[in-house]
Amino acid sequence: MKIKLSLCLSLFASIFYFNIHAQTSELSVEKIMQDPEWMGNFPSSVYWGIHSKNIYFDYNPENNPADSLYRININEPGKIIKVTAPQEHVLVPRSGDFNDDRSKKVFSQDGDLFIYEMRSKTKRELLDLPFSIEDPVFLKNEDQIAFEAEDNVFFYNLKKGSLKQITHIKSGTASNKKDKNLSDKEEWIRQENMELLEVVNQRKKSKESSRNYRESVSEDEEFTFYLEKRQLANLQVSPDAKYAGFSLISRERGKSTDVPNYVDESGYTVNLPARSKVGDMDYKAELALYNFEKDTVFIIDLSELPGITDLPDYTKDYPDKNWNTEAREVIPSKIHFSDNAKKAVVNLRSTDNKDRWIALIDLDKGSLKSIERQRDEAWLAGPGIGYTYYGYETLGWLPDNKHIYFQSEESGYSHLYILNVETGEKKDLTPGEYEVFDPFISKDKKHWYFTSSKVHPGERHFYKMPLMGGTMEQLTSMEGNNEVKLSPDEKYMAILYSYMNKPEELYLKKTKANAEAQQLTKGQSEVFASYNWREPELIKFKARDGSIVPARLYLPDETRKNDAAVVFVHGAGYLQNAHKWWSNYFREYMFHNLLTDLGYTVIDIDYRGSAGYGRDWRTGIYRHMGGKDLTDQVDGVDYLIENHDINPEKVGIYGGSYGGFITLMAMFTEAETFKAGAALRSVTDWAHYNHGYTSNILNEPSKDPISYRRSSPIYFAEGLEGDLLIAHGMVDTNVHFQDVVRLAQRLIELGKEDWEMAVYPVEDHSFVEPSSWTDEYRRILELFNESLLGQ
Repeated sequence: MKIKLSLCLSLFASIFYFNIHAQTSELSVEKIMQDPEWMGNFPSSVYWGIHSKNIYFDYNPENNPADSLYRININEPGKIIKVTAPQEHVLVPRSGDFNDDRSKKVFSQDGDLFIYEMRSKTKRELLDLPFSIEDPVFLKNEDQIAFEAEDNVFFYNLKKGSLKQITHIKSGTASNKKDKNLSDKEEWIRQENMELLEVVNQRKKSKESSRNYRESVSEDEEFTFYLEKRQLANLQVSPDAKYAGFSLISRERGKSTDVPNYVDESGYTVNLPARSKVGDMDYKAELALYNFEKDTVFIIDLSELPGITDLPDYTKDYPDKNWNTEAREVIPSKIHFSDNAKKAVVNLRSTDNKDRWIALIDLDKGSLKSIERQRDEAWLAGPGIGYTYYGYETLGWLPDNKHIYFQSEESGYSHLYILNVETGEKKDLTPGEYEVFDPFISKDKKHWYFTSSKVHPGERHFYKMPLMGGTMEQLTSMEGNNEVKLSPDEKYMAILYSYMNKPEELYLKKTKANAEAQQLTKGQSEVFASYNWREPELIKFKARDGSIVPARLYLPDETRKNDAAVVFVHGAGYLQNAHKWWSNYFREYMFHNLLTDLGYTVIDIDYRGSAGYGRDWRTGIYRHMGGKDLTDQVDGVDYLIENHDINPEKVGIYGGSYGGFITLMAMFTEAETFKAGAALRSVTDWAHYNHGYTSNILNEPSKDPISYRRSSPIYFAEGLEGDLLIAHGMVDTNVHFQDVVRLAQRLIELGKEDWEMAVYPVEDHSFVEPSSWTDEYRRILELFNESLLGQ
C-alpha cells in the first residue's frame, strides 16, 4: 500500500465479499451503512403522562424525516397513537414540582408560570411576564411558589396572586453606570440607529419595560449584590423561604481552536468555533448564601476544607519543580436544603478532580463543616459521583432530616450510602462488586428504586429496597438491558429493553417481580429481521498482570474460518461494550457480523478504562493512555492465537475516537502483533484534546509532561511497519482535523510509505451521511482483505 490522500465525497462503491476461500455474505457494507431506517423504527425517550395512563415516546413508523411523539394508553396496549403538535403543546411537562400530597404541580412552559390540578385535570396559567420564568417550586408554605428569573428569586402567592422579588442580584458593579455619558458622535449614531431600525427601538423599549416591571414588584432595595464579572449558577431557595444558595463562576477558557468548514453553503471557508486545548482553562468558583432576613450575602470560605492544600502523588516525579501549596480551586454544586429547612449540605469538588467533599452549611454563620471527604489519586468519577461523563451527583436528604444520601466508590464500586449528619455514622446500603445507577426515593418515602449491575456487569435490572437498607428486590427479569421509567403512581414500569442482537423495544410491566412483561412495540423491518444476527459470546481472558478482561467474541463457522482476526476498540475509554444489550455501536456490530460471515474472528474488548467494572478498572489508564488499555488488546490477540488458532501474521485492529487513538498506538508500538489498522477520528496528541476529559486522566501538560509524552501516538510514529488507514471528518469539533494533519506531516517526514488518509469534508466527529459511513467501511474492509488475506 502506497501513500494515498483521498478526498471522499459521496462514493458508493461495490462491496468486495471475497476472502481467501471466496466466502460471501448476505450483508454488504453498502447495506449495513445505509440510513438506519432500513433496520426498522425503535422507541426512544420514553416517559409517562402525569396520570400514569399514557406512555409517551419518540417513534417513526411512517419513515418521516425525523421521529415524532407517540403514545400508548395502558388500557389499550395494542394501539400506538401519534400525538399531534397541538396535543403535545397542552401536555404537562416532565419538569416542575409537586406539592406534598401531589394534588398540584407547578411548572414553567414557554417562559410562563403554570399550575396543574390533578383532580380536575386542569392546567392554568399563573403568570406571563416580560421575562422568562424558570425552575418553579412549592415552598414549605404551599401557598407560596418560588421561581428564578433573570438571576433572581421571586415569590408568587397563590391565594393573593401577588408577586415579590426576594433577591437583588445584578450584573456589573455598584459603580458601573449603564447610562454613562456618550460623546456627541456616539449619541448621534445611537439616535440615528434608533430612528432607522424599528426592531432595535422596540427591543430597547422591551428591555426598559422589563426593568420597570421588576422594579415595580420589588420593595425598596436596601441591599444589592453585584455579580461583577462573574456568572451566577445553581440558584436554590430553602423550603422556609429564608435563604437562597448560589455559585459565582469566573471562567477563562483560553484560546479556542477554529475548525475551518470548507464546504459551507456560502461558498466561502467559514471558521467554526471550537474548544480550547487541555490546560488552557482558568476556572474559579465561589459559594454564596443569601440571607433574606438579614438582606445580605455571605461568601462561604472554602479554603479550610480538609486536605485542600494536598499535592497529588504524581508531583513526586518532578522533584525539581516548585509546586503551589495554596488552597486549590473548588467547584461547588447546588446547595441541598433539608425538608424542614434547618440544615443544608453542598457537594464540593477540587478542580484537579482528586478530592470531593460533602459539607454541612451553618445557615446562620454561612460557614462550612466537612462531613465526608473522598479522594482519588487518579480522578474521582463513577455513576452518581458527578464526573462530566457520568451525569450529576447523587445527593440529598432522607425524610428524617438527619441522614443524607450519596454515592461513593469507597468500596471500589459506586454504591449508595447514607450518613447521619449528627453522629457521622455512615452505611453502604448496596455492598458488593457491582454498581448502582440513578437511585431515587419512592413516593411514600419508604423505599429506594434504582438500576444495578448486580446480576452481571453486562446486565442492567431495576430494584426496590427499604429506605434504610435491606433486601434488594429485583423487579425486572429479561436478560439484557432494562431501562425503566416508573409510572408516577409507581404501579407500572415502562421498560425500554434490548438484547445483544435485538434493538430496543418498549414493554409494560406491573411493578412486581413476578409480573409478566408485555411487549408494546415491534419495530424491526422484515429485511433486517430476515438476517440471523449473531449473539456474540461473552468471554474473559487473563491479562499479563493477572487481571481478568471481559470481551465479546464473534466466531465464524469452521468451514468459513480464514485464520485472520480483527480487534475492535470501542471509543471514549469510559464506555462499555462487552455487554448483553443492543450496542450504541450498532453499525460496528453489523460490520462484525459481515466480517464473521467472511471468515474473520472478531474480538471486542472492554479494556482498562472502560465503564461498568468499578474504580480500579476505570482508573487503570491514569497517567498512561496506551498502557494497560493497549496491552489488553495485545493479550486479547494472544488469547485468540492460543485458543482459536489465529495466525499471528493475520491480525488487524480498528476503532474510532479513543479506539482510533489505541489503533495508532498499536500500529506504532506493537508492530509485531498488528499487521493492519484503521484509525478513525483519532486523537494523535493528547495535549491538543479538551480539558474536562484529558486533565483528569493525564493531569495538565505543563504540570505532568511525562504523562503526555508516553500517551500520545505522534511521539511513536517511527514505529509504523504495517498498513495503516487514517480516516477523519474535516469539520470535527471534538477531535480536530488538525490532529491527523500534524500526524500526516510527521509520517511524511519519517518517510513512511504504507499508510493512507481518507478525509470527509462534511463530517463532524459522529458521522451522519450514509455515503461517508459506506466509503469509510469499504476502505476498512479492503484494508483487512488486502493486508491480512493478500486479496
